[in-house]
Amino acid sequence: MSKTIKVALAGAGAFGIKHLDAINNIDGVEVVSLVGRRFDATKEVADKYGISHVATDLAESLALPEVDAVILCTPTQVHAAQAMQCLQAGKHVQVEIPLADSLADAEAVVALQQQTGLVAMVGHTRRFNPSHQYVHNKIKAGEFNIQQMDVQTYFFRRTNMNALGQARSWTDHLLWHHAAHTVDLFAYQAGSPIVQANAIQGPIHPELGIAMDMSIQLKAANGAICTLSLSFNNDGPLGTFFRYIGDSATYIARYDDLVNGKEEKIDVSQVDVSMNGIELQDREFFAAIREGRQPNASVASVLPCYQVLAKLEQQLNAHL
Repeated sequence: MSKTIKVALAGAGAFGIKHLDAINNIDGVEVVSLVGRRFDATKEVADKYGISHVATDLAESLALPEVDAVILCTPTQVHAAQAMQCLQAGKHVQVEIPLADSLADAEAVVALQQQTGLVAMVGHTRRFNPSHQYVHNKIKAGEFNIQQMDVQTYFFRRTNMNALGQARSWTDHLLWHHAAHTVDLFAYQAGSPIVQANAIQGPIHPELGIAMDMSIQLKAANGAICTLSLSFNNDGPLGTFFRYIGDSATYIARYDDLVNGKEEKIDVSQVDVSMNGIELQDREFFAAIREGRQPNASVASVLPCYQVLAKLEQQLNAHL
């Protein structure tokens, strides 16, 4: 495909805007339709980014013959159904993490992708962040092997608000969203499937109906282990912090910053063409479309993550 790839983006909230900013840096791609729950707010974003078509129904955008691909930045609970809707309409699709909030839905998306042969990708951004790419390159070169990962995913949240402080229409989830990042990244970096997984959680919030604290242990087939702590109760610092403990070094990744175990900064600015993980993720999506291949973080390649999440959910539900 040599022509401009024309994109419909669904979800004009905080993450949708991150994708719009990223696409502005990518040649040969144009967002031609923006879908949002509220027309006026969506049109305001569309006008800012020069997007001519605005809709409140994804089906209206999918009906546009010029649309080649769709990026879904919509609520978790509709990810799988909308991804399938895009594939059924003959459109390539990238769905923001998580692919689904149940294993059955994730499997259904993978089955449909394999039937259609279209590009279908999930926004497992940690695979693309330069800090994690640096570690991955060390592993591929045989210079570093993970013995243990220690990960903290910490937020302070009492209401359904997005990263811009705007009200959400849906409830976020520590297991099916935030743990998905680390479960996938651990297996990806270890280069070995997860064979053991355990989880415990704290009290269920009376209004939000979700656990606000969670602890997860993972073990890969090659012996590497991972400990993940998650909280919506942490009053700073916020974000996700990764400590890689290996046979030859220790690395600590804080978003796009990487230091060694002595807190000495490692320059990752030359790892890829950008320091923006979302942009790199989007570049991979569009490159896969042009090259007629499945991308890194394809729906099939991330399915093992959702199999682990389903097992963890069964454990947690058994102890409610």
